[in-house]
Parts: sequence; C-alpha cells; structure tokens
Amino acid sequence: MSNVTLKRRLASIIYDSLLILSVMIIGTLPFIAIRYGDAVETNSNYYQLTLFIIIYFFLVGFWSISGRTLGMQSWGLRLETLEGNKPNIIQCTIRFFAGIFSLLPFGLGFWWQLLDKNNLSWHDRISGTKLSHYPR
Repeated sequence: MSNVTLKRRLASIIYDSLLILSVMIIGTLPFIAIRYGDAVETNSNYYQLTLFIIIYFFLVGFWSISGRTLGMQSWGLRLETLEGNKPNIIQCTIRFFAGIFSLLPFGLGFWWQLLDKNNLSWHDRISGTKLSHYPR
C-alpha cells in the first residue's frame, strides 16, 4: 500500500466520469420517452435531480459496498477510513457532498493534497476517509 498521487486520483475520476456519463444517458431515456422523442428540458428540476441521484448512488454505492468504483479499481485505488477499514454509508455520503465542495473553488480541495502532510484532500479530511493505492 502506498500514497495516492494526484495524477492517479484524477485518472480514476476521468475513468469514472465516463462511466457515470453513460449511466446518465440511460437515466435520460425515460425523460425522452415522456416527451415522445422531443428534446429534454435540461433545466427541469426533476431531470437535474434524477441525474444528481444517479451520480450519488453510483459513487456512494460503490464506495460503501466495495470501497472502490470501477475507475478506482482500474487504477489500484481503494477508499478506506483513516484506520484502514471499509467506510460506512454515512462516511461515503459525507465524502460525496464534501467532494462537491472540494470541486467548487477551481478544484482547490483536490489540489490541497499536494500541500497536505498526509496526502489528503479536503473531502478525505472532512469524511474521515482516504484513498490507498494497492499495486497489482
């Protein structure tokens, strides 16, 4: 087990973003069907809430069940508590919302990892979790 570099973390995020995008496309299909093939109103609160819920369940579901998303698995990463245990659903939910907070100021919460003595981002610290790298 070793520290996770920002590069490895971002590569995992890009991989997972592509997977989430494909699930969001599937989640959009009912909205297209309701409108009989017309364009989806992207400013609809129901549509935006649906996409938000898809992202939440994708990330929190994978984190709380196996400690890793598919992107994290590809890059040898695992989400753990600071003690090295599997995080619970509350910690994963806190991490999800703290991750949004980390992204808002130009991703400063992620860049913080470069300055942190323990290599932790804002959402790692807020949720009491960390990413660990387990090389193959």
